[in-house]
Amino acid sequence: MSEIRLKKGEPIDKALRRLKKKLDREGILRIVRNHRHYEKPSERRRRKEKAARFAAMLNARYAEM
Repeated sequence: MSEIRLKKGEPIDKALRRLKKKLDREGILRIVRNHRHYEKPSERRRRKEKAARFAAMLNARYAEM
């Protein structure tokens, strides 16, 4: 469970911004979004393969530099 401590005299909106950044760094928002709807195993596999192809393409593109 992530938490932040309010600093003395810190505005709430600034504390919320720090919390959102922390959640983003920890990947919690991504996990919550992925669990909003059921994803079939075949869809999960297809999504992971697509991400792997994209990463491989980027690695190949920048390896020749």
